[in-house]
Order: sequence, then C-alpha cells, then structure tokens
Amino acid sequence: MNIFAKKCPSCLSLNFKVKKYYPTKNNGNRAILECQECNCRFSETTNTFLCNLKKPIIMIWNVLNCRTEGLSLNAAARSFGISVNTILDWEKKFSRIYNVLFLYSLAHSFMTLIIEGDELYTKVKKNVDPDKSEGWTIVLMDRATRFIFELKCGKKDRRLFKKAIKTIVKLINKTNDLSLITDGERRYGNVLFEICNELVGNDNSGQPKKTLKKGVKVRIKNKGSQSRNKGAKRAKYEAPCPEHPETTGEIKNNDIHANHIEAQNAALRRKCSPFRRKTNTYAKVITGLQRILDVYWVFHNFIRVHYTTKEVPAVCLGLLTSRISWKELFCIELS
Repeated sequence: MNIFAKKCPSCLSLNFKVKKYYPTKNNGNRAILECQECNCRFSETTNTFLCNLKKPIIMIWNVLNCRTEGLSLNAAARSFGISVNTILDWEKKFSRIYNVLFLYSLAHSFMTLIIEGDELYTKVKKNVDPDKSEGWTIVLMDRATRFIFELKCGKKDRRLFKKAIKTIVKLINKTNDLSLITDGERRYGNVLFEICNELVGNDNSGQPKKTLKKGVKVRIKNKGSQSRNKGAKRAKYEAPCPEHPETTGEIKNNDIHANHIEAQNAALRRKCSPFRRKTNTYAKVITGLQRILDVYWVFHNFIRVHYTTKEVPAVCLGLLTSRISWKELFCIELS
C-alpha cells in the first residue's frame, strides 16, 4: 500500500506523463498529467487535500499547525486574518487524510505491542453531568513508540468502548503478542473478551472453556477506591478475563501502569484547545471535537517528533522510514 502513489482518477493507472504546466495565483506552476492508458487529463492536485484550494500552502500549514498547538478556532481566524468557515473547511478535508493514514497504519503487521488505554473528559456545548457529556475521549497508545491508535470521542457508554476495542481486535489480527493495560477501567477487558475470544477444549467432558485469543493479555491496575470498595476487595493488579493457556510472557506488576498515556493526556490538554480546563474554548458540537482530534492524530503520529523517542511515532513503529513532510502530506490521494 503506497499512499504517495499518484493514480489516474478514471482508470487508477500509474502510467501517466506531464502534458503541460499551468500557473496558480499563490503556489507557483502545477502540472497537467495525461494518463497513457485512457488518455484522461487531470491536475497533479486531483483527489488531494490541495484540490480547489487557492490560499498559499504555507498559510494552510501554519494554521493547522497552530490548531494542534493549542490555538482555538476563533483565535486562529483572528491571528491569520481568515474566515472561521475557511478553517473549518480545511479541517474537514484534513480529516480525509486521517482516514487514509488510519487504514494504512492498520494494514501493517507487528511483532509485539503494549497498548495503554485511558480516557479524557471535556465539556461539549454546555456544562452537564459527566455521565451525560459527549466529551469523553478514549485514547489507545502504544507504549514503546507513543503511536496513538485510537482517539475517538462520545458519551462514556458501551458503544464508545466497543468502537475503541474493535481497533484493538484489528491489531490482534496483525500481531503475535499484544498486551492491553488500563488504569482501573474494567470495560476495556470485558468488551474485548466478548468480541475477541475462542473456545479451548480439554480432556474433560462438558462445555469448552472460553478465553481470550492466543497471545492477548489484559491487565488492570485498580487505584484508590477501586481496590478498596465496600464489597469484596479487588487485587491491585489483576487480569479481568481468562487468558489462553498457551499465552506466554507474564507482565510484571511494575509494568502495569498507564504513566505514558497520562503524560500524553496532559500534553493533549495543552495542545488541543477543547480540552483546556476552566476556559470557554470547549467544543460546541461533538463533530467539531472529533474533527480537531483527527487533525491532532495525524500531526502527533506522522509529523511531530516526539520529545522522548526523538523520532516521529510512525517511524518508531516501523510504518515509515522517515517522517512525512507537509508537502507529501498534502499530496496524499484521498480516494
């Protein structure tokens, strides 16, 4: 899967040549390409983020970059002297880049993964009780590379957890050893057990035992009142669901934590304006919150060098050999 390959929009052929060049107002000359298979002519920006955009590319890049560094929507519009609706259109188109890169990430195979899971909360439209808010965001991040696999928002209900766990299931099918570690939230393991399980037969009569798939481990660290409830006392470190008997590799108690994702959540609160505390920059609608989360996901995983690993998370994970430049990012085929 080559996300940078240019294809004919008519027959999807890779065989084309430059027919001529045409001038643009702010972005220099661009090429008109001619397909050698069907003789279709198309611009080099066809089916890309830059299609029909007339603003300077460097301005678009600076606006989106500032949006992932904590600048709110209205503040960005005032700072760059452009309309709010213009920025909204850019972010909606950028979400299509997220869709392409997300599918590209899940198409790879991995040897081993340790996924940390946690949630963030913010207000949406107005201040309501947390259990009624749509501002809950589930984050699933690989511990070693800091690559974020899931960044979805909604109400903190079963549907949101199931949507996140389906991403975990896709990763299970692409890896030989996957560990999921959460801070006290048992629904991760329970939903995963319902979706991703298998029956293990034995020599005894009766129904076969239901376990997680081979190579999958789930651990929970119960904190505070979660390990000191009124009923039966829960263990501080526990596996919420039975594992396959052939699953190897025990997780040490010292490794059962979500410290890395907690640090990432703190960074997200600084860099994503809807998650700011005690301000009025919270999201007005859930679609707007998810839109900026998609933009942040692309920048975090493919553009911005991580402070700890000194590399882009996608490179650390092995998805790319080098980080994507903003020119390459804008030229990715969206369909």
